[in-house]
Amino acid sequence: MTTLRDISRHLGLSVTQVSRALNNHEDVSEETRKRVHEAAKELNYQPNMIARRLVTGRSGIVGFVQPRMPGPEESVFFMHFLAGLSAGFSQHGRQFVLHMADTEDDTLDVYARLVGTRSIDGFVITEPVMDDPRIAYLRKNDVPFVLHGQTMDQPDFPFFDIDNVAVGYDLTKHLIDHGHRDIAFINGIEGSSYVHRREVGYRRALDEAGLPYRKAFDRRGPMSENTGLLETVRMFQSEGPKPTAIVAVNMRIAKGIFTALEAVGLSVPNDISLVAHDDLLPDVMPHKLPVAVSGTTSPIAESWGPLADHLSRFLDGAPLKDVQKIAPHTFIKRGSVRST
Repeated sequence: MTTLRDISRHLGLSVTQVSRALNNHEDVSEETRKRVHEAAKELNYQPNMIARRLVTGRSGIVGFVQPRMPGPEESVFFMHFLAGLSAGFSQHGRQFVLHMADTEDDTLDVYARLVGTRSIDGFVITEPVMDDPRIAYLRKNDVPFVLHGQTMDQPDFPFFDIDNVAVGYDLTKHLIDHGHRDIAFINGIEGSSYVHRREVGYRRALDEAGLPYRKAFDRRGPMSENTGLLETVRMFQSEGPKPTAIVAVNMRIAKGIFTALEAVGLSVPNDISLVAHDDLLPDVMPHKLPVAVSGTTSPIAESWGPLADHLSRFLDGAPLKDVQKIAPHTFIKRGSVRST
């Protein structure tokens, strides 16, 4: 079995240098870290978890708690998510474990049991809600974690996210710039952090343009094709003003909007303009919809590596400012928006 001493002899470095390079310490140059990681791979080095725990007090294991079995629409994404995180943590010499909770389990009880074993160094948290109890519990008990998203203006924990306020703003502003004044917004489930942030952006764009916020135009539901279909039909069958444009917070919802508009005898962009945020989910792509949809884009798959990197580096002592990042998004104009 290859040891740290074997790698140090192979490269002519000290055992301490090799150890710190493998653990990605900031005081080791990028060139040295690269050499050490390549040599470890070449020599088939596997870290001794027992020895690591004796020296550092940590197990080298990080975890993710899944509170429910993903539905059919989410299953492919969930497998990509797990594979991406596992690969990311593996690059840092850590083991990634999934804990599938029983549907009747209280989520905080699950975390308490796992924390009590002292076998998991930290957690990955996804889909945060406002005032998230998981985050409150882990912060109170001084348990490291990384968040995919944000929940507070000045977070004191590692996170990776996109600027969801800017996403909501940019989508709405694009429609306003094309002359639209009656703009509907089909968002995710009430309480989710990203849902709140995107609504803030939507309302900010309306306010800047002097346009009223209409509660009847602000719709919520699961991030699914069915939500887009149902909420669009309800808007166009209800009494009162009808939108000339719709913002969808993902491409699944946008797909449902197309189906609904066809059912009520309308089309994109001749009757209704449509924009959406694109996570680059493999099951629904903007160019495969009846009309290629304009909107913001940021590949969600590019989150998994940074999440693993941020938590690993934080566990190794990296400053908080180095493990907090808001990634950029882009806006792509296609054929789904018509000027009024």
